[in-house]
Amino acid sequence: MLNYEFPPIGGGAAAAHLSILKQYAGNSTLQVDVLTSAPNPGDFTEKFADNITIYKIGIHKKQLHYWRKIEVFEWLLKAKSHYRKLLQGNNYDLVHAFFGFPSGWLCYHSVDKLPYIISLRGSDVPGENVRFKFDYKILSPVFKAIWKNAAALVACSDGLKNRALQFLPSVKINVIPNGVDLDKFHPADGNRKDTLRLLTTGRLSVTKRVDMLIDTAEILNRDGCKLHLTIAGGGKLEQQLREIAAAKKLDDIVEITGRIEAEDMPQLYRQNNIFISASMQEGMSNAMLEAMASGLPIITTRCEGLEELITDNGIVVEQADAKSLAHAVKILTADENRIEKMQTAARKQAEKFTWSGVANQYIELYKKILEKS
Repeated sequence: MLNYEFPPIGGGAAAAHLSILKQYAGNSTLQVDVLTSAPNPGDFTEKFADNITIYKIGIHKKQLHYWRKIEVFEWLLKAKSHYRKLLQGNNYDLVHAFFGFPSGWLCYHSVDKLPYIISLRGSDVPGENVRFKFDYKILSPVFKAIWKNAAALVACSDGLKNRALQFLPSVKINVIPNGVDLDKFHPADGNRKDTLRLLTTGRLSVTKRVDMLIDTAEILNRDGCKLHLTIAGGGKLEQQLREIAAAKKLDDIVEITGRIEAEDMPQLYRQNNIFISASMQEGMSNAMLEAMASGLPIITTRCEGLEELITDNGIVVEQADAKSLAHAVKILTADENRIEKMQTAARKQAEKFTWSGVANQYIELYKKILEKS
């Protein structure tokens, strides 16, 4: 398995990979080697389970949740030689890579030796991500070559599949969604506090439009709503977002926590009432799944991956602006009965997405590929 990011580095795809490995651990039918990254220079080997070994290639990582292009290519260059050594020293059946690029680039160069699967995660599929607009144009031929030579392509939502097919209509794409740990993430016991507590979590990037959520909090506060917005996560925009909140004099209302350790996330969800998102682009939001499992109604702008997640457990705002989001919050909070129904529905919907189910779908896909090879 290849993934250029793995906890503590990265976001949703890193967390998803870790969750799948936990399901693979102890499975006597699987022997797994993982090649990934570490935040500091050096080569590290970890025994994750009796049947799983993780090889980490250390790079000069500046921020855990933000990849500079020089860091991506540093990992790619260093990982290339390690990947070759692993292939030479082991009799692998197939390669499973997270992200078509850069991870998929390594698989592509060994396709004559091994079939490979690509798990498309979001940013590796050309779309509306402004930061990668130029990169998508330059690397478009590379992406297409990697995808066409894959034994299987897997998107984590129907929305991401459709985006991928707009880029390359000729390929077949499977859909295997993300999952959620239903024991770790569960609803809070007892009554909520009087203050409306809104939560958003994730990497603080341009595509998340967190500044829009700060504007939403400003509107609600101005209209007399007693609220608290928690923005949990790190990233390049963290300081800029703090300055925006300060300039609007919302320091007492908007809390930007920075990066939260994974073990502290379940309690954070349970301390809040509503999960709110303004993301313009997602594969399938792990954070949203965790919030749902924690019994939180969802208020979100329209993006990919919502068709599978939002039914009667949330409100999808079609017009992506702070005024529309604030209006949705007011509608929801004005009806206590509706909130309670959405809380129940959120948990029920989350129960459809388990990591054991995700792992089993991948294992079945591995078998199909090996039967053909």
